[in-house]
This record gives sequence, structure tokens and C-alpha cells, in this order.
Amino acid sequence: MSKLSLSRRHVLSGLIALPVGATLLTRPAFAANPPVYAEDGIAWDGHDPVAYFTKGAPTLGVAEFSLEYDGATVLFSSTETRDMFEADPAKYAPQFGGYCAYAASKGYIAPTVPEAWTIYDDKLYLNFSLRARELWLEDVPGNIAKGNANWPGILEA
Repeated sequence: MSKLSLSRRHVLSGLIALPVGATLLTRPAFAANPPVYAEDGIAWDGHDPVAYFTKGAPTLGVAEFSLEYDGATVLFSSTETRDMFEADPAKYAPQFGGYCAYAASKGYIAPTVPEAWTIYDDKLYLNFSLRARELWLEDVPGNIAKGNANWPGILEA
């Protein structure tokens, strides 16, 4: 059986036509997934994970301030945020590898968008969409517990 290589655009264009619930409950047709959500080797859509904490907003990083983390390149907006991450990646890296936190709570993985984020108990959580974030926010502690129970086993195909 051959493996099908899909880009984020292909996956998202197919998912847009489905209701959110069906989208998040559909297991991707990929082989084992990497521990960090990345497109073309760039983690978290090129956004600086530390900036969610320091600026309170998604902020694009640049290649000049990058480092490798769990097999992906993480971009930062400054040397300061890069150094903060490097000193304590567990504090700043998105939970569930930056895959959708709501999907993780349901036992699946899904890509994320930078605008659908939450910091809860000093941890960063990303979601597939603003709608998925709304569902996530209905029971954050319960969703975290479910996601933790599923993680990292859901990375296996």
C-alpha cells in the first residue's frame, strides 16, 4: 500500500466542507506523525511560541532567530524569545506538540491555526479553528485530562 502525501492546504480544503465535529473525529490517513506539528519542517505555522506569553498574541518568527526542537525548526521573533524557549522549552512549547488540543481530547490529531490559542495554567494550547477553541473552552480541565490520557499514543497511525 503506498503512502499518500498531503499538504496542509489539501487537508484543510477537504476538511472545510465538513462540520467541525466530523472534521475533528476523522483520523488522518498518515503514517506515524511527528511529535511536533510542522509544515515543511517549520513548527507551529512559523509563529513564536514565547510571544503568546510575552505579547499575548500570535507573532510570526523569522529564520534568523530559529532553533531545532523535536525534529522541527521553531522560528522566533527575537533572540530574547529564542533564548527564553531554549532555556525552558517545556514552559513555552504548545501542549500536544502544537496539534489541536481539542482533537487530542477526542483521541485524534488535527492541524492548528495561530489565532485559535489559549494559555491555561501557564501552558499554551492551540486549536484547529476558532470554533474548535470554543468547544475546547467549554471544559478546559476535562479536555486537558482527556488529551493527556491520549497523548502521545494518538501520534501512531
